[in-house]
Amino acid sequence: MQRATLNFETLLEVTNALNSQRGIDSLWRVIADQIRKVIPWDRAGITLYESQTDSFRFYAVITNMATPALAHDSVIPRKGSAVGWVHDNRRLHIREDLQKEQVFLEDRYYVQEGLGRMINLPLLVREHCLGTLNIGSVQTGHLDQDDCKFLQQVATQIAYAIDHVLAYEQIQQLSDRLRRENEYLAEEVKASRNLRLVVGTSLSFRKVVDLLKAVAPTDTTVLLLGETGTGKEVLAQALHDLSLRSHTPFIRVNCAALPSGLIESELFGHERGAFTGAQLRRAGRFELAHTGTLFLDEIGEMPLETQAKLLRVLQDGMVDRIGGTQPVAVDVRLVAATNADLQAAVRQGTFRADLFYRLHIFPIALPPLRERREDIHLLAQHFLAQIGGKLKRAHLAFDPQSMARLLTYNWPGNVRELQNVIERAVILSGSSQVTVDEMLLPVVQAVHSPSSSQPVSLGDLERHHIIEVLERTKWRIYGEQGAAHLLGLNPETLRSRLRKLGLRRPAGISPEPTALP
Repeated sequence: MQRATLNFETLLEVTNALNSQRGIDSLWRVIADQIRKVIPWDRAGITLYESQTDSFRFYAVITNMATPALAHDSVIPRKGSAVGWVHDNRRLHIREDLQKEQVFLEDRYYVQEGLGRMINLPLLVREHCLGTLNIGSVQTGHLDQDDCKFLQQVATQIAYAIDHVLAYEQIQQLSDRLRRENEYLAEEVKASRNLRLVVGTSLSFRKVVDLLKAVAPTDTTVLLLGETGTGKEVLAQALHDLSLRSHTPFIRVNCAALPSGLIESELFGHERGAFTGAQLRRAGRFELAHTGTLFLDEIGEMPLETQAKLLRVLQDGMVDRIGGTQPVAVDVRLVAATNADLQAAVRQGTFRADLFYRLHIFPIALPPLRERREDIHLLAQHFLAQIGGKLKRAHLAFDPQSMARLLTYNWPGNVRELQNVIERAVILSGSSQVTVDEMLLPVVQAVHSPSSSQPVSLGDLERHHIIEVLERTKWRIYGEQGAAHLLGLNPETLRSRLRKLGLRRPAGISPEPTALP
């Protein structure tokens, strides 16, 4: 009677402990301590069945043995194993003397550890076997029927607890994925929803739009080519909106903005414990874009080792999480973009040739703004209305001289530069008439004379541009009409740049209250 009472009390403690746990490892530590009160053991473990490999993996192992042969994460095949027999027959199995007879595959490992008896019990939930509970001891011999019954009751409680924990973890993963998808989608809406309008009527741009409309309904990989600021992101978003996947996620990744050590985790995801700081399993951008579109911007900046993994995804549609053992199938439409010459990168060995040909199925080259001047007027009016709405300034209009300046400027920064210039002009304008004066348009073209055969460095362009603005402001740095404000720089940053470039105020120009170098 006393033994039955102890077993009942222990089972009650085990049940209470199970209900308070949310992780298998912590759950098992509590259970093991409770079982020890009734049945002495030297090794205790839980295996879970993995249908993909038809095998069992040890997810929790606690042992007193000096050299355990089967530790955490060890894998045992179903066929020929004791855990497989228990799984298939849905009932307990005991080997009373392992030293005399080894019946199953894992028995020789238990003998190496020094065990004498092994008890395997199925973890059953509504006749579905999740795995096994395994109790080993150094001593040999028969197990009392009351102890067998007690262990079977414990195994039932453990099975339901594991079922609940796995369901809880799945809910957490789905919740985390939904949260991350919402975050990415919110970023996309915030960053590009107001830029989705594809504006242009020029012949060169109409050809781009025709190609876009032709390829959008397919799942073909598209490679967008063009200078910085030509609108590759806008075109990628339009491609998604016109596709059959328009109701699914559009996930954007800037390959140049991610550190080389993190880009694989961001793209392909990682398992818990895959590296320092990986506390939870994390889905990568490919998984987030499942059934949707993934836009890889600046793909020419992707590291070579990551290129190899990307190639595998494009070929097989399978993603390997960092630290994972099983690939994850994904259905993703890929759109890539670059302002680099990928063919030159292939020749230089910085970009894989096989990946280039996988991406170069349907290339679309976006013309620079200087080659579609007919669109400047439309784009300028579009940005004026857009920026006016953002700043709550209605009925804005350009004066005639400003539009003439916009049409004759060479726009080395393309559409993005046009948008930035108009935004600065609207901010500086005190009325409904917006003026774009010469100070807002750096004359970088003057550096390139038609007869010049030598390329000009970026440093020379910067130096020339700063000098031009300083001369227009009579070397005034501070204030709304000062050079720092027109250049979009902090005054102290501009002063530091002047020192670096060796520029000093010319003689005869009065100094500001704060002296220039």
